[in-house]
Amino acid sequence: MADFYYNLSTGQVEEGKQSSGMVLMGPYPTREEAQKALETAAQRNENWDEADKAWEGED
Repeated sequence: MADFYYNLSTGQVEEGKQSSGMVLMGPYPTREEAQKALETAAQRNENWDEADKAWEGED
């Protein structure tokens, strides 16, 4: 079974590595998860920012 990647340059999902790793996010196990790559990354960044604030003792 192939992995799926989100291509940052084209905004398209690729099955397998078809482009340079510099423009790919992934791998993701499903096409649907790859399509949500930017949303997933934004949510993770928000979670990490909140964790950093808590670690540093900020409100």
